[in-house]
Amino acid sequence: MITPDEALSVLPDGLRRPLLEEFSNIIRNFMERQWRPSELSGGRFCEIAYTILEGYACSSYPSTPRKPSNFVDACRRLESNTNAPRSFQILIPRLLLALYEIRNNRNVGHVGGDVDPDFMDSTAVVSMSSWIVAELIRVFHGVSTGEAQQLVENIVERRHSLVWRSGEIRRVLKPDLSLKSHIIILLGSCSTKVHVDQLFSWTEYDKRGYFNKLIRQLHSQRLVEFNKESGEIELLPPGHDYISKLLTKL
Repeated sequence: MITPDEALSVLPDGLRRPLLEEFSNIIRNFMERQWRPSELSGGRFCEIAYTILEGYACSSYPSTPRKPSNFVDACRRLESNTNAPRSFQILIPRLLLALYEIRNNRNVGHVGGDVDPDFMDSTAVVSMSSWIVAELIRVFHGVSTGEAQQLVENIVERRHSLVWRSGEIRRVLKPDLSLKSHIIILLGSCSTKVHVDQLFSWTEYDKRGYFNKLIRQLHSQRLVEFNKESGEIELLPPGHDYISKLLTKL
């Protein structure tokens, strides 16, 4: 299994590093509900991804990303690269156009759009950029779509600055924070639902009764969604707001 440190290692560092950094910025700002910065990073992500596709088509990668003078026309020209995988020829270039449109004409990178940056557009940016990174990994590393998607999830999860992860273990790196903060931060570091037993083990808290009571309180406050039947718990949008305010304080 490829590790996050090995992801897209076939690319020059001058392209690989900026791509993963902008992808990280998209995810981090989305988690903190910073819609405009997340969508702005989507535009920069597009230009880097385009440079990678163009380099693949030309069998020669530039040392750093470049912005074509006409992004729309440049992406359309990629469709003539019949020797490239079809996703490099058709799917990714067309997704890049949609991503770039959000940045340019949805009141993000320029004024005058008909909507303001919001959850809906940022969700689209996260989904499209995640798919593009996964597809680049699938092609360059010759892995399945499932393996590529799992690697993207691992990359996303390790970007949370307050959480350390090793295998199935997670720890909040600020032990003096309250149990409430530990729970919310740990949930915010996950891309999927978490079983309450695993969450309890991550906190290393020794009073299960109080822990369960706090989970119910957080559910009532709509910071988390707790399914009693399945035992699964996930963070709700107000929980993400809590993390954003906490990060600002720290």
